[in-house]
Amino acid sequence: MIATERVRRTPERSLNTVLRRLDSGQLLLICAAGLVALAGVAHTAAVGLDRPEIAVGFGALIAVGELARLTMPGNREVAPIGAAAALGYTLLLDLSQNPLRHSALQVVAVIAVGMLAGALPHLAVGRPPRLDAMARRLLTSALLAFAFRPLADALYELTKPPTRTWWPALVVMVTLIAITLLIDVLIAALLRAEQVRTAFRVAVRDEVNMAFPLGAAVGSSGVLLALATHSMDLVALLVFAAPLLVTQVAFRKYAGIRATYLQTVRALSRVTEVGGYVEPGHSRRVSRLAVAIGRELGMSEPELLELEYAALMHDIGQLSLRDPIPGGATVLTEPEQARRIAELGAEVIRQTGVLDRVAEVVSRQCDPISDDPPLSSRIIKVANAYDDLVGPSTDRDRGGAALERIRLSSGSAYDAHAVEALARVIDRGRV
Repeated sequence: MIATERVRRTPERSLNTVLRRLDSGQLLLICAAGLVALAGVAHTAAVGLDRPEIAVGFGALIAVGELARLTMPGNREVAPIGAAAALGYTLLLDLSQNPLRHSALQVVAVIAVGMLAGALPHLAVGRPPRLDAMARRLLTSALLAFAFRPLADALYELTKPPTRTWWPALVVMVTLIAITLLIDVLIAALLRAEQVRTAFRVAVRDEVNMAFPLGAAVGSSGVLLALATHSMDLVALLVFAAPLLVTQVAFRKYAGIRATYLQTVRALSRVTEVGGYVEPGHSRRVSRLAVAIGRELGMSEPELLELEYAALMHDIGQLSLRDPIPGGATVLTEPEQARRIAELGAEVIRQTGVLDRVAEVVSRQCDPISDDPPLSSRIIKVANAYDDLVGPSTDRDRGGAALERIRLSSGSAYDAHAVEALARVIDRGRV
């Protein structure tokens, strides 16, 4: 009985945790999506479903897509199969050459119910969905539906004899999808800029580089799915679901490899702490501080990932020391010894065979500014010096004194831009 009660309460606690972590922008997005979904469901319940077998078929595929959702690098939750099915249902003109006239509100209702059905199994086992990600998917699909469905009848007429041309419909579909993807990127960038506290232009660039390619692939699949139903009936759902599922499995493996890399690097970074070479938590604190400084300086997500790897392992060369440095504070050692530690650490990292760029960052973290080391190396040097002087302390006076000490060597020992970014990060509490 006690075990059963624990199982029942876990999803509720998890959902409450998710809700507490939402910022104002996410809450506004979720409320807007909720209102749109409520309007769609209420309207559809009042007038009834048009061609219910089609709505159920696409709704089921959307639910499967939500059930198989995955988290991509950058903590982005995506559901490619569900998104493609939602696009396909939105863009349907006919089925076996019979016109379809379902409204935009019915499209919203089918998408909302399908997403909810796919999310319930996750919620039941304590894996609540990213509400902001679901809300964004629903809102962008609703925008496309409200823009396209009023044009559906006119576009269908152009596909009938004697015209028999699909080019106008295809142009309209591609144009509206491109606009929708752009809106989705902007919304995602607004949310991400607030969540990770980075500049909006940097967030837009990252979304374009990381999320737009997947969105373009999903959009293409949705268009093809809508066009295929012209001659394939609902069999098109099964024909297109299989390759989409294979693609999603590939994406999941890629995301799993990235996550495994990070977990391995984090475990490796703790070796110096377990061996007593550095203070507990030092590598993690330096990593967080370095990433915050990198965001402040406008680094892209791939660069930030390399920076995080390098910052986690920046002190691994201390394992070669016969006698540990007191407190592991390399900032207090001779420059030559610090450079030797960095080079030894880089050699260890190169043995992995897959992190050569990270090894380069680690090896040059103690180079003089005059030698023009990589930006990531300069950031790590500043973040490491600050944590060596402050440690886990939250005393503002101690932090201010450490920052002032680093500033005195700004331009010679430390990169001036990285030092000022550190000051802004500390001042705004961005770590």
